[in-house]
Amino acid sequence: MNEKTLQLIKEKNQKYLSALVGKELPEKLVKQLEELDWSVLEYIHGKEQKRGTFAPLGAMELPEIEQKKAQFKEVGLEAIRAGKVGAILLAGGQGTRLGFDKAKGMFNIGETKELYIFEQLVRNLQKVTGEAGCFVPLYVMTSEKNDAQTREFFAEHDFFGYDKNYVKFFVQAMAPACDFDGNFLIEAEDSLAMSPNGNGGWFESLMRAGLDADIKEKGVEWLNVFAVDNVLQQIADPVFVGATILSQCVSGAKVVRKADPHERVGALCLEDGRPSIIEYYELTDEMAEATNENGSLLYGFGVILNYLFRVDKLMECQSKKLPLHVVEKKVPYVDLEGNTVKPTEPNAYKFETLILDMIYMMDDCLSFEVEREKEFAPVKNATGVDSVDTARALLKKNGVLI
Repeated sequence: MNEKTLQLIKEKNQKYLSALVGKELPEKLVKQLEELDWSVLEYIHGKEQKRGTFAPLGAMELPEIEQKKAQFKEVGLEAIRAGKVGAILLAGGQGTRLGFDKAKGMFNIGETKELYIFEQLVRNLQKVTGEAGCFVPLYVMTSEKNDAQTREFFAEHDFFGYDKNYVKFFVQAMAPACDFDGNFLIEAEDSLAMSPNGNGGWFESLMRAGLDADIKEKGVEWLNVFAVDNVLQQIADPVFVGATILSQCVSGAKVVRKADPHERVGALCLEDGRPSIIEYYELTDEMAEATNENGSLLYGFGVILNYLFRVDKLMECQSKKLPLHVVEKKVPYVDLEGNTVKPTEPNAYKFETLILDMIYMMDDCLSFEVEREKEFAPVKNATGVDSVDTARALLKKNGVLI
């Protein structure tokens, strides 16, 4: 975006926001505008991420993993005991789709007793720390909307038995929303309508919080990044860690065999020879249904948002800018009459970075198959597919008392 165009856009937004506020812009709003990356507006005019040529990647499959499990586990536990492995919990989301207005991790997944999502995830991690005989540094990414309540929740529950000295919180960076004409929306007289900038912003947010110093001080060399909404996530899994280290790859991704060719999950693949993820809606029917000589799907391994990254490689990639993804969303805003509007249809663009683009920055990635029913119980919906009900059923199937 050239300087002249940028200036015109800024002036247009200033007039629009002044009309909304009805007076001189409040200090907080001025500060937000000063800190904005105005170039995001280029993306609403058709500037989209161009994808390359895709090819299947395959995976290290369950039989091979089982055969080498003891070796992988020994190497992984050795790395954990040496303090080389940390974990990143992506917990910035709210439980809106569950009819829950707090941090999703605070949702009670129990039936006959209280069992919070955060609690179950910490329990999963404790299985590893108990076997290793040491704690794994846990970095919890929150958002501006749930940071205080998340910190308080962990403190109220005594960190679910985890050593609080090994738990650090940091807030995800925010991005503005604009209407379809490129005007930034406001959610209050003194504030733009802001939202978390997507799960790809975790490392930038970690660095901004100064936690790179903690990682360096502790000697962490690998970061296991995982999502809050999968209650069967196996975190700092020594078998996965050991397999990735021995593969000499700089990253790893846990994958499950797709339930059907058109399952709505991203598939690990190659893009122009580099590791990448192709979204389900980007697959043509021909690609989705293509099989190899043994009848397995060529794009048959779906990611579950459980990744392992080598820290030095992440640092090396810091100078590279992740592509922005523009999504149409329903964004509450304040109109010219000062009324708060809660739209029923998408009314705005949000700008997000995605962790899948971080995989493409890596030189290579170990695709590591896990058993779906043991490690994939997403809690995305109140009922139906990938819901509270299905997650509870899988927890019980895995022997968890709920």
